Amino acid sequence: MFDPIVHISSPITLLGGADTDNSQLNICLKVAPSVVAADGGADHALRHGLTPIAVIGDMDSLSVAAGAAFASGLHRVSEQDSTDFEKCLTRIVAPLIMATGFLGGRLDHTLAVLGTLARLRAHHVILVSQDDVCVLLPQGRSTWHLSPGLRAGVLPLGQAQVTSHGLRWDLASRAMAPDGLVSSSNAVAQPAVTFDVTGPVLLTLPLSECDAVVAGVLAQVSSSAR
Repeated sequence: MFDPIVHISSPITLLGGADTDNSQLNICLKVAPSVVAADGGADHALRHGLTPIAVIGDMDSLSVAAGAAFASGLHRVSEQDSTDFEKCLTRIVAPLIMATGFLGGRLDHTLAVLGTLARLRAHHVILVSQDDVCVLLPQGRSTWHLSPGLRAGVLPLGQAQVTSHGLRWDLASRAMAPDGLVSSSNAVAQPAVTFDVTGPVLLTLPLSECDAVVAGVLAQVSSSAR
């Protein structure tokens, strides 16, 4: 465990260094106005006129301009055994993290981000990209209120077992794995979709479902806090 750099009771927008646009950023900021930048994500903050409450990382991607602009909020974590995304997740305490700028860039970076989600069981993190919203399904049973007809991906990030109700092609206690069964081109069939999950499983949906995913994560956070 690490001492938190950011400890906050409201949602956080976490900016990474990969491509992100105004649309993605505004979706995140609507939910989470407070911003933390992961290393070079501070340059996105600078370009969009945002002041992060912290910049966390090894600072190998940070521009001179962003470093100077946010000098008082820089938190250098120099070890090289983890990515900047992991450095942030292990040092931020918040009920929800809206993360943009972590998908759609280099493939090795994307795979490392997904691996971090799985390893940390970071069910409170929502990844936002140009086309998708992604979240790690919580262990056990969870219900998501989604729009019928839209695509849905159920993607194992390790050994997993999944039962679903409400998808076009439901899963009945199926063993799943990255090198085994995946459900990458499924679809929502009913307005309430239930999952029973063991192991790390990523749910991917169109970006238009972001509000529904946020509501689902916050419901899980509220339930676990009782």
